[in-house]
Parts: sequence; C-alpha cells; structure tokens
Amino acid sequence: MTEYGRGPGSEPWHPEDPLYGDGGWGGQQAAGGPSPYGGQGQYHPQQPQHPQQAQYDDWSTGQQQGYGQQQYGGPTDQQQYEGAPQQQYDGGPDQGYNGGPEQQQYNGGWDAGQQGQVPYGTDPSDPYGGQQGGYGAESPDFYGTPDAYPPPEPPSRRRPDPEPKQDWDPGPDQGEHAFFSGADDDEDDDDDPGRRGGRGDRRGGRGGKKPKKRRSGCACLVVTLVFAGGLGGVGYFGYQFYQDRFGTSPDYAGEGTGLATVDIPKGAGGYVIGQKLKEAGVVKSVDAFVSAQAQHDKGNTIQEGVYVLKKEMSAKSAVELMLSPKSRNNLIIPEGRRNSWVYSQIDARLELDKGTTAGVAKKEWKSLGLPDWANTNKDIKDPLEGFLYPSSYPVAKGQKPEAVLKKMVAHATQKYDELSLKSKAAELQLKDPLQVLTVASLVQAEGMTHDDFKKMASVVYNRLKTSNTVTNQKLEFDSTYNYLKRQSEINIPISKIRTDPDPYNTYYHRGLPPGPIGNPGDEALAATLAPDRGGWMFFISVDGKKTQFTKTLTEHEKLVKEFNDRQKNGD
Repeated sequence: MTEYGRGPGSEPWHPEDPLYGDGGWGGQQAAGGPSPYGGQGQYHPQQPQHPQQAQYDDWSTGQQQGYGQQQYGGPTDQQQYEGAPQQQYDGGPDQGYNGGPEQQQYNGGWDAGQQGQVPYGTDPSDPYGGQQGGYGAESPDFYGTPDAYPPPEPPSRRRPDPEPKQDWDPGPDQGEHAFFSGADDDEDDDDDPGRRGGRGDRRGGRGGKKPKKRRSGCACLVVTLVFAGGLGGVGYFGYQFYQDRFGTSPDYAGEGTGLATVDIPKGAGGYVIGQKLKEAGVVKSVDAFVSAQAQHDKGNTIQEGVYVLKKEMSAKSAVELMLSPKSRNNLIIPEGRRNSWVYSQIDARLELDKGTTAGVAKKEWKSLGLPDWANTNKDIKDPLEGFLYPSSYPVAKGQKPEAVLKKMVAHATQKYDELSLKSKAAELQLKDPLQVLTVASLVQAEGMTHDDFKKMASVVYNRLKTSNTVTNQKLEFDSTYNYLKRQSEINIPISKIRTDPDPYNTYYHRGLPPGPIGNPGDEALAATLAPDRGGWMFFISVDGKKTQFTKTLTEHEKLVKEFNDRQKNGD
C-alpha cells in the first residue's frame, strides 16, 4: 500500500527508475501509459479517456481523506470513470470541486508546484488542506486528530525517516574514541552546524542538548600503561616461578679468583652453607650449590669450620674444594694438648703477637663462660685448662681471641653437661666435677690407647685410696711434673722430681693436682667415668710404644730394670 492511496504496488522512488522525480507529477507522463502511483491513470485533455482505462482498485474500501466512501458510477469494487475525454467533476453544493470554466481538473496525480487556481485560503502545497472531511461530511478526519499520521507530502518535500534513537548516547564518535579512530579530540563541533550545535549548545544553549563530553587521549594512555604494567608484572613473576621450579639455577663458571673466608656453623645443612657462600661471593645462587652438593657422593660430609675458598666459583668447584683438606682453615686441637699450645696456635691463625691470646685468657677468664664448678682451687695455674675441648674450631684472620676462646669453652661445657660430671663425681668418690676432669687429663697424658685409658683410670683411683701403702696416696706421675715445668721429658732426675714442692708435683704431694694438666678427649673421659676396676697399681712403657701394667711392686721393678737396660744400650 502506498501512502497516497490504496493501490496494487509500491511507489517507484528508486533513483535509477526512469519515472523517478517530479516528472510524473507535473503532467509529463506519456499518454496512455500506466500510472506508477497506486494504479491511477493520468488524465490528459489531449486524449480521450477510455471508460475502462483507469481503475481505482481498493479505494472503495478505504476511508481516504477527501474522497470518503464515495463511489463513482458502478456497483463494483473497481471504480471506473466514464465520460467525456476530459472528465470534470461538477458536484453539488457539498462537492469538494466546483464546476466552471476555472474549475480544477483532476489528472490522477499530484501537481508538484504548477497547481491551478485554489479556491481555498490554505497552503497551496497541501493538496488536502482545503478539502472537507468527505462527501457529505460522513467520514471523520483521520489527519486532523492529534494521534493521526502526518499527511503525505509530495516527493520533492519528503524527508528521510529519522534514525531510531538509542538508549545510550554514543557521542559524536559513535562510541569510538578519537584516540583509536585517529580523529582530533579538539576538533571544533561548529564545522557541521546541521548536525551539531555551536559552542552555545555545549553550554546548554538552543536545542536543549547536553554538552558534548570531551575525551582525552591521556586517559586511554594511562589505561594502556596500567594494563601493560600488569601484563609485565604477571610475566615477570611467572618467569621467576618457572625458573625456581624448572629453570637452571644461576651459576658461575670456572674455579674462581681471589680469596674468601667462610665460617660454616655446626649442624649447617646445604641451604645454610649455600647462603653463607653466596654472602661471601663464592657462589652465584644457593640453589646451584645445593644441587651440586646433592650430586656429589660425599657432598653431605661437609663439616663445620672455616674454609678458605675463591670468589665467583662454580657450585661444583666449591663443593669439591670444601671437601678437600686444602680449604679447611679450622684450628684442630688434638686430645691432651695443654692450653699453652692452644694459645700459640690461635695467635698464629689470627696473626697476632705471641702471647696475646694467653694474656686475654689470664685477664678475662671470668667472662668466657666457665661453669660454676671450675677454678675451685686457688693453686690452679690456668683456669681455662681442661676447658678448651679437643675439636675443630673455625679460626681466621679478623676474629678476636676472646671470641675463639668463648666458642671453645662453650663446646667443652656442653660436652661435660652431657656426660653429667656433677653426678659422676660422687659415684667415683671425688670431691667435684673439676676433680673428675683432672683425672681424665692424667689418663689422657699417660695412656696411649683405649685399653690403656681404662687401666690408667684404675691406677689413679687405686693410688688415691687411703689403703694404698705402696705409694702412700701419691700418684707419682711424670706428666704432672712436666706440666709445671712446661716440658715433656722422659728421663727426669729423681733428685729434682722428689724435691720440688710445686702443688702440681705429684711426687711431692698426695692426691690430685689442683686442676687439669691438659684437655682430655672423648675416650679419656669415657674411661675415667667407667674404669676397668682392675687392681692395677703400676705402669711403664719399655719400648715407648706399648704400656705395660702391673699390680705388684716386684713386677713393676722388673720392667723398670728392662727399661733402663734399653736406655743404656740406646734402644
């Protein structure tokens, strides 16, 4: 259905249609041709109209403005115009078209601007403006109500249908910001006055439109940077996660250069050792060292102590060097060594003047962590004697003597607590733990083997008994005399050894010396706490390699004679 009436087809308004435009409305249609508008024929004064030429198909059923339900001539639905070649409508008083020489002719089309005399004072461009509601005023005016569709207009005055409104305002860039579209954000909106208002419109001027929001590319740039930063952070942590679990640990190459001293604490595992090495610049990463240590057959045998290594070593080279004795910078104290020997070794390791450590021990012994049962005798020559426990200690240049001594005393105190020297003293009929330690130092000084230590402990305990009438509770040990003389002699003249009144001379005094004469080791301590309980009273080493024990003086004198004979012969 067309907008201008009811017809069989649509209006041919396509630009490529030869009938497009105002030609059909200006009376220029070819004579006798079909009407392109709703099936209506064109009426021309030059040609006679066939009675059946123009048919108005569905106009009888509609309620077209200006025609109403008026039918012309026939009873059928198809209206035919019969008459002279030039049909004129000479209606009565109610007819919308008045006859006369100047009456309007109905040509079956719209006059696009060349309209003849219009007897009404209405808009000449409105073909329906001057017509009544219908023939006889029977039909309502469907175009005069507020809800009516707008009246049809000629093609030359038609406007395109308005675009449907959207629920949201995409803005002049249709939702695409100038930052991405390439347009200029500062482009003046006044360039297109037909579409946009001027600057006054943005300030609430005419039209009532909302001011245009300016969009800045900086906002998009910030969002882009934030997004890129987030991606970068995720990528970085993802890479670190992969490296920690699947990647190869960072590592140096080669055997390194320079020197680095590393102190490995007791009980340190692979990760602790690796951290110490990394802090000293030896290895590049802890994981590389742990991996190399796990791959080495003896990697788990690395002990505490001070190691002299090189900087920037490969983890594999560091493990191999730490397992080599060449890297150990620990001070190893053998069993039975006196404190004087230990002091000199510390001075040498710390590159200090001779006697420095001994002076610190003598001056600061009270602050070095000795147990409360130590130094119970006023005649003790060195309060630290017996408390520098035989072991391996990290000693390197840059350390303080007091720090080294504290570590040794702490180790000895811990060991003695584990052995429960306090409770063992009463069982062994000794005065205090210091006497137990003193016995252990004598056993260590006189014995050679594990078996010797057990028998030597029995000799000490048997000679200390009040029932001892052979030596009258005197120990008569050469080791005590050598201690006070700071020597280690075998052939000591009897005249000297029996006449020296020093408290440590067991040939002169009964009982035990005031304190230990050395630092006993594990075996000597164990033998002191658990002697073999034999009746051993004497001992001698004839050949200097083996100790022989006897229970009677007669047996002992025979061995002494054999020893003297070997000495005379130069054996």
